[in-house]
Amino acid sequence: MAETPPRRTQEQRRAETERRVLDAAMDLIARNGSRGVTLAQVGEAAGYSRGIVYHHFGSRERLLEAVVDAGRWFEIPPYEGNGLAHLTGLVEAYLRNIADRTPSTRAFLQLWGEAIAADPLLAPLFAQRDKSFRRYLADLVRQGVADGSIRGDADPAAAAVLLLALLRGTGMQLIATPPVRNLPAVIREATRSVRAAFSG
Repeated sequence: MAETPPRRTQEQRRAETERRVLDAAMDLIARNGSRGVTLAQVGEAAGYSRGIVYHHFGSRERLLEAVVDAGRWFEIPPYEGNGLAHLTGLVEAYLRNIADRTPSTRAFLQLWGEAIAADPLLAPLFAQRDKSFRRYLADLVRQGVADGSIRGDADPAAAAVLLLALLRGTGMQLIATPPVRNLPAVIREATRSVRAAFSG
């Protein structure tokens, strides 16, 4: 006699619903942008009603914020005593993550493009997150200066602006149509540029 699978807890059901709604929202935004996406469309794509989307996220703005946050995470290699190697490892990891062309990364860059075009909902969301990312990148530069792998006269704040431009701009090219054909060469040139700019 087959065992009956254990019943999921309310917390597990809630997490599953939120994940399905978020996946549906990312897929719709990755294909069409956010401007025409409604809570009703997201609910239908996820197999639920508009009410479920509203219940879990409260508003379209909070749903878009969750999409932005889901798309900005990627695996960063650990620091092992060489700040420049850590920085180039981050550049490579970021670009490989984008090149996977998952709905989350495509949706993130689609929303970033809309924010750059001064979308009143998205611009403040990205302003806050970009500021945080620039601060993180500046800290990595400071770390490299401290361990001697990054040149001592590097300006961490200015370097962070340059690095973010490299990551986002190259990322947009990686999801463009037609797609970039030689990803290893793009990553090689990006990391080479970072090493050339900041080598101590």
